[in-house]
Amino acid sequence: MNIHAIIAIYRFEMARTRRTLLQSIVSPVLSTSLYFVVFGSAIGPHMNEIAGVSYGAFLVPGLIMLGLLTQSISNASFGIYFPRFVGTIYELLSAPVSAMETVIAYVGAAATKSTMLAVITLATAALFVDLRIDHPFWMVTFLLLTAITFSLLGFIIGIWADNFEKLQLVPLLIVTPLTFLGGSFYSIDMLPPFWRTVTLFNPVVYLVSGFRWSFYGHSDVAIGISLAMTVVFMLICLAIVAWIFKTGYRLKR
Repeated sequence: MNIHAIIAIYRFEMARTRRTLLQSIVSPVLSTSLYFVVFGSAIGPHMNEIAGVSYGAFLVPGLIMLGLLTQSISNASFGIYFPRFVGTIYELLSAPVSAMETVIAYVGAAATKSTMLAVITLATAALFVDLRIDHPFWMVTFLLLTAITFSLLGFIIGIWADNFEKLQLVPLLIVTPLTFLGGSFYSIDMLPPFWRTVTLFNPVVYLVSGFRWSFYGHSDVAIGISLAMTVVFMLICLAIVAWIFKTGYRLKR
């Protein structure tokens, strides 16, 4: 394995974050902080507790997951799309870098950046609400698995997109609505039986539920099922990425 190539691509992607610090770090954290101010501090005290947890604290895992999903996709999709857009993808394709090494570098950088944002968001949330983490190991596990999985999804979107509009299509029209409807702001146990059954077809429900369980020991779905669904989704994304490199689908502009 060409470790030097992986490190070079990884460092280049991380350097891009430092050059665009306001857009990459400050803006997402500020947006999420507004959710805490409005829903946690302003509306939260007037809401009933959910599973023995204040509404403001209940929101935290869902909001972290919302930011994690969107930023993982955004970072990974732009990271691989931009070389295709400017033509530097040919340098990567002609270099002695394997498909696996390319994926590790780009997905690793995107997952690192989104995880950093999640940690900053968690620290910010602690300023507004009282938090506890009952299962820190599983919190980190779900955090990393989700960051890697959706960074892989973002990588796929970056290969599929042939313009900047398509680059934003899936995150804005599919992922964000699924996250909002996946129990980020409420427990699906509060829904009528029919709509609760429908909601279980939303894959984001399992991510949010498992992540919230790691905080408060409460989940809408069994923790084993949540973990299994996360792993299955990651394996599906890995299979699609493998097919892309095998067929050369849209790697060249």
